[in-house]
Amino acid sequence: MPEQARIAIDLGAESCRVSLLRWIAGKPVIEVIHRIPNGPVHRGSTLRWPLAAILAGLDEGLRKAAHAAAEGIASIAVDSWGVDYVRLSPKGSALTEPFCYRDERTVATKSDVDALIPPLELFARTGVLPHRINTLCQLLADPATGINPQAPWLLMPEFILHHLGARPVSEYTHATHTGLVNLKTRDWDRDLFKLLQIPIESAPPIVHSGSIIGRLQGPLAALDAFRETQLIAPACHDTASAIAGIPNSLESTLYISSGTWSLVGTLTPVPVTTQAAFDASYTNLGAATGDLLFHSLVNSMWVLKQCLDGWAAEGRPWFIEDLIRDATDQPPPLCLLDMDAPPLMLDSGMPQRINDELERLGGSPIADIPGNEPRFARLIFESLAARYASALTSLEQMLGRKLQRIHILGGASRNKLLVALTEHRTGLPVSIGHPESTTIGNFALQLASAESGGQPLQPESIRNWAAVLCQA
Repeated sequence: MPEQARIAIDLGAESCRVSLLRWIAGKPVIEVIHRIPNGPVHRGSTLRWPLAAILAGLDEGLRKAAHAAAEGIASIAVDSWGVDYVRLSPKGSALTEPFCYRDERTVATKSDVDALIPPLELFARTGVLPHRINTLCQLLADPATGINPQAPWLLMPEFILHHLGARPVSEYTHATHTGLVNLKTRDWDRDLFKLLQIPIESAPPIVHSGSIIGRLQGPLAALDAFRETQLIAPACHDTASAIAGIPNSLESTLYISSGTWSLVGTLTPVPVTTQAAFDASYTNLGAATGDLLFHSLVNSMWVLKQCLDGWAAEGRPWFIEDLIRDATDQPPPLCLLDMDAPPLMLDSGMPQRINDELERLGGSPIADIPGNEPRFARLIFESLAARYASALTSLEQMLGRKLQRIHILGGASRNKLLVALTEHRTGLPVSIGHPESTTIGNFALQLASAESGGQPLQPESIRNWAAVLCQA
């Protein structure tokens, strides 16, 4: 019999994908079988994720995959962005539509957390930079919105797996993004839960990357292709899956995983929780290989996406490829943006937010009129490349060693202008990863899990499968 297919679900802040891995004549073939538009939606004064639409789209995608894979589907695994979660009703369904991390309800709770535990102390304890978007601050904001703090919660990909029939868990790489995992024990920090008065009973148990956490259940399980399908927690955080999708060693390498956010950093065997790391906005997060992803979170394509959405609403639509092409012909800007400026992390009115920032920094605003869109794009790309260069400098200082090359993956790998600007500003050679490295890593972890028999995964096995799949 032919080897069974596998499914990777990648939840993205702009789109969700259902990808199918099949073996044709013994060779891997990966196809995006279904794509679902996504994005936070305004519900009154709040910003939420359209969960019902996401679930309906995933159901459609899974049915398409079942129809395409007559040989059967061995497993399904899900990854997504971090920090957001779904509260569960007593029956295990969603209690309410989940909040988006950009919702401003956490402004007040971040101040409350800072008053209870100094940010540097929290950083030393968890390794995670204390952002207001972290799950920790979101959980504390729930009671003010009428949500029972005792209600169980699951991070987004683990909720999708639970919805499909898996037992409730939190996969380690994703759990670290909550800001509630102890660096030493690699488990929930019970003392921290107690200090913040977050019920530990509402948190799911933590499992390692590649854990088999159940079988597909419900209506989909009646389809022939899904009769014996396992549900696997890969590296549920999409960046951890993306790094797992790189087939070569990352020693002496700066990685840049670019999408809505850019993650700029390197792998380290031990955490770095110094004052310098804190001041430079670096964080320590779980990797599928057992190392730590030591990187800085940089506001990235969110800024351009908000501009594109605003222009489209005004009847000025642009394809990103055309915008990059025309931005290449623009002169370098005289003043660069601070990509981490708080106003640039909010939604709507982005061209005006950019001009407000330019004026704050002593630069000249760009008239938001037809024809000037490439000027905005060039400014964003130049500012982002400069931010990458500053992240590299601070990283090398903290590690006490030089990095030799850069590996870019994610959306930026297709942006030749941004790649060239990054090489110019950092002075390092840039290699381009697989454009769908997150999907590659998701599948590699599923295959490594099958190879390990459910035991903790071996880095060599993950890299070997990633190398095979990169040929797909």
